[in-house]
Amino acid sequence: MSEHVLADAEQYLTEQSRKLLAGCQLAAHDGTRLYTPDGEGHYHALWTRDFAYMVEYAGDLISPKDLVAGCEYLLRGVRADGAAPDRVTMEGKAIYTAGPEDHPLGQENLDNPMFLVLLADQCRKRATDLAKWDQWKPTLRRTLDWVPRSDSGLVWNDPKRPHSPYGFTDTIAKTGELCMESLLYWRACRVMNEEPFLDRAKQIEASLARLIDEKTGALFAATIDCRQIDIWANAYAISIDIPLGSKKDAILTFLHNHLDQYMWCGQVRHLLKGEYWQRYLYEFPREKYQNGAHWATASGWVIEAIAEKDRDRAVKLVSDLVADFKVNGICECVNENYHQLPHYVVSATNPLAAVRRLRKSSAKR
Repeated sequence: MSEHVLADAEQYLTEQSRKLLAGCQLAAHDGTRLYTPDGEGHYHALWTRDFAYMVEYAGDLISPKDLVAGCEYLLRGVRADGAAPDRVTMEGKAIYTAGPEDHPLGQENLDNPMFLVLLADQCRKRATDLAKWDQWKPTLRRTLDWVPRSDSGLVWNDPKRPHSPYGFTDTIAKTGELCMESLLYWRACRVMNEEPFLDRAKQIEASLARLIDEKTGALFAATIDCRQIDIWANAYAISIDIPLGSKKDAILTFLHNHLDQYMWCGQVRHLLKGEYWQRYLYEFPREKYQNGAHWATASGWVIEAIAEKDRDRAVKLVSDLVADFKVNGICECVNENYHQLPHYVVSATNPLAAVRRLRKSSAKR
C-alpha cells in the first residue's frame, strides 16, 4: 500500500513540477531563460537559491542549456568583493539583499554564495561540461571566501550589523554562529573539493556541537539572537548526511517525537508550534509567512528524516502533502485559513526528490 502511495505521489509531483517549471519562465534582456520562483509573476527575477533548489531536486526536468545559461547569468552578478546576488533582474541587474530594492532587509544575504556553488555543481553534473566548471571555479572560490565565519569555522552574523541569513528566513535576524547557513557552507566546501575548503568543512563538522541544545540534543538556529531549535536545519542536517556521530539519533528522535508540533498538511513550520522568532529584520504577523506558517520547501527533508525512524509515518506525510496540494494548490506557505502565493515551484520540486529517494530505497529492500 505504501509503495502505491509513493508511486502516485511521484507521478503527481513530477507532473506538477514540470507544469510549474514551464509556467515560471521569463525571458531576460539577453534571451536567457529565467526560472522565477513562482508562476504568478510575483518574483520577477532569477533567484539564486530557488533556482539552485529547482536544479538540485528536479534538474532532469530542465534542459541542460537552460541550466548552464541560468548559472552563468547569476555568476556574472558576483561582485568584485565576492558577494553573490540574491537575485538578478530581467534587465541583468544584480541585487544582493533580501526585500525590496529600496528597503533592503539587513546586509547582503549570507546563503547565496553557497547556493551558487551548489547550483554550479549540479550544472556540471547534469550538463557534463567540465570546461565550464573550470571556468567558474575562480568566481566560486571568491564568493565562498566572502562569507563571514567565526573562529570556530561556523558562518557568522554580526548582531550589531546583521546580514539577512538563509533566504527562507530572510526576514529573521538570526545572529552569532548560524546553523542552516553553516550546513550550506559545509556542502559548498565539499563540492569545491580542494584546499582550503576541505579543511573548512572539517572545521564545521568539529564545531557543530556549539549549536546543540543540551536538553533536547537538537540544533539551535543560532548562538546569539534566535537561539531556538530550528526544525528546517535539523531535518536538513539529516538530509545532507553531515557527520553527526552519536548526535544524529537525538536529532532524529526530536524530529519524530515533536512531529505534530511543527507539521501541518505535510508542510513544515520553522519553529515548534507556539514559538516565534526572537528578533526580526521585518516582523510578519504571527502564524504567517516566516513567522509561523508551514512550508513545503522543507517537507522532503523532514519526510526523509522521519522515514529513518518510521517509514509508514513518512509515507503518511507524503500522502498528506499531496492531498493538500490537490485541494488548496501548491503555495509558498500555508496555515489554517491562510494560503500565500500559489504556483510556487520549489514547494513541488523539493519534496519530489525525497519521494524519488524513498522509492529507490524501497526497491533495494
